[in-house]
This record gives sequence, structure tokens and C-alpha cells, in this order.
Amino acid sequence: MAEMTFYVSLPPEQAAQMIEHHIVNGSITGEVIDRYVLNSPSGHSCITAIFEKHYYRAGNRLVLTVVLDNFTGYTRVHAVGGGGGEGFFRFDWGASASFSNAAREALEGYIIT
Repeated sequence: MAEMTFYVSLPPEQAAQMIEHHIVNGSITGEVIDRYVLNSPSGHSCITAIFEKHYYRAGNRLVLTVVLDNFTGYTRVHAVGGGGGEGFFRFDWGASASFSNAAREALEGYIIT
């Protein structure tokens, strides 16, 4: 499992679309498993998106969960990758860290912290 949290200068919806484009259109095996949006009466929102992608070095498909919210005034992006490894061992040759980093790569030019 690998995780990261960072902030971007984009609204959550736009950031989520950029991540989705990067993962799905930038890969043969990348796909969106689910996407859930919650909007508050105050205008804030929270988006949860779950992606799946095959990594040859891990020997199976990995899952990336990305949660975006703007509850603090900036858009926070929290990404967690996992599901790699075989049997009882979770060793995935760094594939879950690479998958978690896909969210950061998609938003690289908009990261503020």
C-alpha cells in the first residue's frame, strides 16, 4: 500500500477529471471502477474515485482510490494504491507506489503544497 496527500489550485471536479484522463486515456488497462460525488449546501464537495489498472511487474491488477475535497478552501487530494502482491505477501515491486503517484503526475502543474 502506498498513499499520498497534497493540495491543488483546481476545483475538485476538474482535478478528478484530469486524474481520470491520465489513468484511463494514458493506459490500455486503466479503468474507472466507481465515482461518487457529495455536494454540501455550502458549496463544498467531496469526490471519491476508484480506479483499477494492470501492472505487469506486480503480476495483477491494482486499485487506486482517490478522494478529493475542498472543505478547507483548497482542493485536497488523497490517493491510496494497493492490491499488489501475491498470496500472503504484499510485495508488489513498487507498483502500488507508482499507481498512487499517477494522481500527482496528472496534477503536477497545479500542486500548491
